[in-house]
Amino acid sequence: MSPAQNSKKSLKLSFFQGVLPLKPSQVPWEITAGIAFAAVAIPQVMGYTKIAGMPLVTGIYTILLPMIAFAIFGSSRHLAVGADSATSAIIASGLIAIAIPESQQYIAYASMIALLAAILLLLAGLLQLGFLADFLSHTILIGFLTGVGIQITLFELSEVLGIPHELYRTSMQITPLHIISLFKYLYLINVPTFIVSSSVIMIITLSRKVSKKVPGALLAMIGAIVASWALDLSSHGITILGTLPGSLPHLSLPQVPLSDIPKVFNLSVACFIVILAQSAATSRAYAMKFSDTYNENLDLIGLSFANIAAGVSGTFVVNGSPTETEMVKSAGGGTQLTQLTAVFTVLIVLIFFTKPLAYLPTCVLSSVVFLIGLRLIDIKGMTALHRQRPVEFSVALITAMTVIVLGVQQGIEIAIVLSIIAHLRHSYRPLNLLLVPKAGSSMKTVSLKEQQQAVEGLLIYRFGSNLYFANENLFTEEIVELTTNINSLEWFCISASNIGDVDFTSSETLKSVYAYLKKQGITLVLSDVVLPVMNELERDGIIKMIGRDHIFESVQDVIVAYKSWVNS
Repeated sequence: MSPAQNSKKSLKLSFFQGVLPLKPSQVPWEITAGIAFAAVAIPQVMGYTKIAGMPLVTGIYTILLPMIAFAIFGSSRHLAVGADSATSAIIASGLIAIAIPESQQYIAYASMIALLAAILLLLAGLLQLGFLADFLSHTILIGFLTGVGIQITLFELSEVLGIPHELYRTSMQITPLHIISLFKYLYLINVPTFIVSSSVIMIITLSRKVSKKVPGALLAMIGAIVASWALDLSSHGITILGTLPGSLPHLSLPQVPLSDIPKVFNLSVACFIVILAQSAATSRAYAMKFSDTYNENLDLIGLSFANIAAGVSGTFVVNGSPTETEMVKSAGGGTQLTQLTAVFTVLIVLIFFTKPLAYLPTCVLSSVVFLIGLRLIDIKGMTALHRQRPVEFSVALITAMTVIVLGVQQGIEIAIVLSIIAHLRHSYRPLNLLLVPKAGSSMKTVSLKEQQQAVEGLLIYRFGSNLYFANENLFTEEIVELTTNINSLEWFCISASNIGDVDFTSSETLKSVYAYLKKQGITLVLSDVVLPVMNELERDGIIKMIGRDHIFESVQDVIVAYKSWVNS
């Protein structure tokens, strides 16, 4: 059974679908992969936490209860759920204007965003709206993530250089003026901070060149902690983290006044859209890669419970992260047991090993985030779009620029609008062709401009999409133009192989086309009409008007019938 078929099944809630069935021989490999994944994930989520403006310990919390919740309720064996750059950027872009980062109020707002997103995800899963992810095209996601990557990279640049960001910006939004101001203050670079940042970037980059399985970020963090402790880096003007709480998350509902919920609801919607698109795309991609099944609607329910767990444990929105999912794959994981092992590993770190983190220079995390931002900038994808699909490249570029100039939330809104426009563009101006026989009994397509008849007196016109109010005018114009320019037509066949629906407006248009052709002395026939469309035409009286003897299963049947009619 293919993943696509499985995703259309009705909901049947069962537990640990992402773990079971599990062969005993898999267990040691899954446990080993989980430990390796935890080693890479800890510095990664701390980087995402920095983007979100939350206390670093809350990022570690995203690897605890939310991962357990998805492993219990989700269906994907591969999807890794946790903090993510896109949703972290959305949170920061909105909350930074209404609360102080890392403050109790900020944490409460962030947790409320997670709970509201959870409600939306639960409703989407129960109503089986997972298909909505298909409306955010890959092109839009390339542009959106590229914009997020550029914004994150520019945002962290000052921390990497050791320049106080308060000098040139007061929010996460980066403008050309901010960039100019940054260059203005380059003389304030803190050399020791820059040396540490450069070392971290070099270690992570070189480790990835050696092997993606090498935990470069973890090695850089350990090295920086040791150097900070041994050399007392804080005395050289390098900022360190300081004490990091080693306690487990406290379970409670976020204390947010009802009157303040509208302030964060739009951020929840933006996070919901990103989660819907990224998680569905990631689950689908990895299910296909490993020939596994998954149910996108059950995954939405699993993500809902994961975000409920995030909301009540004092952390922020979690997403089905493509980055972390690839990290699990690289570590050798094949089921959610890998993620559950990572949870146990992180739990041990949180209880016993938080004291050394106090020596960690903050520029190390900025360097990790800086590289995350660079990886999000999809130069390869943008180049391919520019070369192969210039129009889609423009859509991706507009999305990216909106994120950079206006903000992440506005980028999401533009992405939705552009996705709808792109969809309408394909169906509003479909590729319509003429069909003519070739050697044997098969058919080939030719352009409408060629005005080539299938047989002398017979024209076969194939409409390229569903017939609805927005394209019925094009449908009528092309038929009128073809019949005006081609003399001696006897039959006009509409091949409906690409028509899956006919709305009321188009049904009335078909009646007008029939009347027009009849006035010209041309017989209208239909072929390749699928059953749902046949029922619609039957209900609207079109089948009776045309005559059942003029409805054919294939264009080859039309040609045979036409020749028989000519010779009769």
